[in-house]
Amino acid sequence: MIYNQPLANCNRQLAMEQSFGKARGMAHTALWLLLAINLFNYIDRYILAAVLPQIKHDFLAGDPNQNAKAGLLFPAFLISYMCAAPILGWLADRVSRWLLVGISVAIWSLATGWSGLAASFTILLCTRAFVGIGEAGYGPAAPTIISDLYPLQRRGRMLAYFYLAMPVGSALGYAFGGKISDLLGWRWAFYLVMPPGLLLALLCFFKRDPRARSTSDTTATRRPKLADYLALIRTPSYVINSAAMTALCFAIGGISAWVPDYIYSDRGAEFAASPNLLGNINVTFGAITAVAGLFATLLGGWTGDWLRTRFASAYFLVSGVGVLLAFPATVAMLYVRFPGAWICIFAAVFFLFLNSGPSNTALANVTLPAVRATAFALNIFVVHLLGDMISPPLIGAIRDRWNMNVAFLAVSVTMLIAGILWFWGAKFLAADTAAVEGTALQEQLSI
Repeated sequence: MIYNQPLANCNRQLAMEQSFGKARGMAHTALWLLLAINLFNYIDRYILAAVLPQIKHDFLAGDPNQNAKAGLLFPAFLISYMCAAPILGWLADRVSRWLLVGISVAIWSLATGWSGLAASFTILLCTRAFVGIGEAGYGPAAPTIISDLYPLQRRGRMLAYFYLAMPVGSALGYAFGGKISDLLGWRWAFYLVMPPGLLLALLCFFKRDPRARSTSDTTATRRPKLADYLALIRTPSYVINSAAMTALCFAIGGISAWVPDYIYSDRGAEFAASPNLLGNINVTFGAITAVAGLFATLLGGWTGDWLRTRFASAYFLVSGVGVLLAFPATVAMLYVRFPGAWICIFAAVFFLFLNSGPSNTALANVTLPAVRATAFALNIFVVHLLGDMISPPLIGAIRDRWNMNVAFLAVSVTMLIAGILWFWGAKFLAADTAAVEGTALQEQLSI
């Protein structure tokens, strides 16, 4: 037995390494699948912004309130999204999250194709609402799966990879929507993103929920209690983070919805005459969003993780600094002539996306795994109810009565509010994160 002991230890170590390697491979596969889905999520959202001038021409020509009405297409999606998110987030804490993600992606992909078939403005409003229902099942579950798969020390970087889809998908939505609408008409922009979405939905049905891999992790597998939900609204950094994200969403959601139309309609005289001016504007704005957003999202995630070893509140500090620097760049965009204004837009996009990884990582870190999907769902509800559900139609209404500069200035002030909130929340983040980690450890030791 003595001679066999080293061999047994070696076999045990080899088995552990193989198990770890397999788990890491499964985690990376899940991350890239969710990243691809999130990419099409944002492509779908921003195709609408890219083709908005054509939609206004087809459905709202001659209407004195056409901009205010066109702005309703964005909250039509958001109303159903934010209302369904808490219900589906609660469900994601109880059923297979991958099953919920697959069904949700299929629903929104079919609704996107239906948008291209819309025969009236009212029908288009309905299709956007169905897109929101589909995304509501995906939104809370996806970052929760990633948080379950990766430890605290690497979570910021992994979520930053996931949120790369925000700038890149938005950029592709602008560029793809603009070019396809020039070549084939705006309806085809919606048709062509439906098949890839359905394929990605199918792949989800072959994935295992990470909570099923280990029955020893009681914090992930046990049924959530009422006290767990009440703890969310008693956690200062969760509440303050949600408030800051809401303020930022109010600004960035409204401005991003209108930027291509603003440049085309209000600043088009600053460009050389071109039959494809809208498409070129969308491609340029999309390229800027992709490059600036990609590097900013990665930098924000890596910087947050790196600084966290020195400052426990690093995730909020990175978010606050970024958004405060974005405000002057946004204001400068309104007064600098093109092509110089593109530099201001690049700076604004870069600083706005610095918070994507850190703010969402902080959200995951201060919530127990048992209620994490619900925490993300509640955050989605608040952020969109008080954020970008209001700002796009508000910008359209202000533009109808004054001009777009006034509208953009009015909503961009909330960037400053977001920055102040993140700096305030920094004093609570370390204690709230430690409390969650301590509770999770106690529950594991109690089994």
